[in-house]
Amino acid sequence: MTDYNLTMLTDFYEITMANGYFKHNLKDKKVCFEMFFRKIPDGGGFAIMAGVEQLINYIKELNFTSEDIEYLRSKNMFCDEFLNYLKNFKFSCDVWAVKEGTPIFPGEPIVKVKGPAIEAQFVETMILLTINHQSLIATKTNRIVRAAKGRPVMEFGSRRAQGSTGAVDGARAAYIAGCAGTACTLSDKLYSVPALGTMAHSWVQLFDSEYEAFKAYATVYPDSCTLLIDTYNVLKSGLPNAIKVFKEVLLPMGKRPKGVRIDSGDITYLSKKVRACLDAEGFSDCGIVASNSLDEYIIRDLLDQGACIDSFGVGERLITSKSEPVFGGVYKLVATYDDKGNEIPKIKLSENVAKITTPCSKDLFRLYEKGTNKAIADVVTLEGEKIDDTGEYEIFDPEHTWKRKKINDFYAVSLLEKIFENGKCVYDLPKIQEIKAHCQKEVENLWDEVKRLENPHEYYVDLSQKLWDIKNKLLNEKA
Repeated sequence: MTDYNLTMLTDFYEITMANGYFKHNLKDKKVCFEMFFRKIPDGGGFAIMAGVEQLINYIKELNFTSEDIEYLRSKNMFCDEFLNYLKNFKFSCDVWAVKEGTPIFPGEPIVKVKGPAIEAQFVETMILLTINHQSLIATKTNRIVRAAKGRPVMEFGSRRAQGSTGAVDGARAAYIAGCAGTACTLSDKLYSVPALGTMAHSWVQLFDSEYEAFKAYATVYPDSCTLLIDTYNVLKSGLPNAIKVFKEVLLPMGKRPKGVRIDSGDITYLSKKVRACLDAEGFSDCGIVASNSLDEYIIRDLLDQGACIDSFGVGERLITSKSEPVFGGVYKLVATYDDKGNEIPKIKLSENVAKITTPCSKDLFRLYEKGTNKAIADVVTLEGEKIDDTGEYEIFDPEHTWKRKKINDFYAVSLLEKIFENGKCVYDLPKIQEIKAHCQKEVENLWDEVKRLENPHEYYVDLSQKLWDIKNKLLNEKA
């Protein structure tokens, strides 16, 4: 996507701190950082994890070019020893991440990095940039797809995205979260996201008449003929001309029309009229596509009003997550290690209670109900701590500890997967179709109450008793 080295896509403080670690002999001090987020966009019940593949590709390519080092030297801020170190920089951390397509919740570790401080700190910006962006778009997309109630949703937002990577990677995230495809051709080339599209109004305007425009298109694409019928007037011009072309061009070829698209006007009213007319003319198999500044709420209202729509094209409000365009993931130090490898928990306090962190290197488990496979709760544990799912297990609210529940007949699944070990990628990237199928399956495993678009049930994210005890002890000591 670029001709420059993404290694330097960092906040400047990551470089100044790295130089400082070097000067104070802290560069090799072992630490643990974790990424988590605090709030689900749009007041939703869950978010969708995405962006791991791009994170892996970034880490694999980490290196400082001679131009990078000369740029840093020109700042007159960095010691020669540090700059020489960068010439042979090699990433050596261990990294874990939640699998793409998995529903995620606030406060959970979704990426974990353990290794030398100078390295673990340096990757902060790209971890946040990549995971925040794609998780945001995937989360918004899944809301829109669920509102469509099984009808295909196409991502049409490239021209309104924030930059080229916003368009290309955003289309990837949208596909993972349930879109049928994208208008972005490059996303198909790079990520195998199916490229979809028909015509613009300019095609219709370029011909002497709407009929000639439709006829020309049907001649070129008889097997995938979807006509845009709102350039002039949907009911008086567009639809009659489309039906005429269907009869005069497609039927004699033994072909059937795929659809008509409505991009303006009162879509509920127009779609009902169009459906009735198509059915009366013998084209009940011809689909109706709706577009024009749609989102989950508009789609929900259209369908509640009885709109006869078979699929949706959603653009700017999806690819930018217009209603809430910030995911808000953060990357925090949670532990350091002494010379013997013993972990030293670290906590960040704040007057803002929501910004208090949970210390220690952690694992993350999802508890599922046997039989239904419905997710009961997530439990954040100490690294290496196991959850015994052979008997009874007690979960409790980390803030209101008197709220406790004992569960039986469940099974626990670890959600953090190792993707790098000593700087080497040990993760087999799944195909994007597999990620999409995983997302659909895991969303289905959530209770419907969690999936409400508005006022969803709050999903439980609990701490293990051992982790809670350590956090509570540190809070009391540091307060």
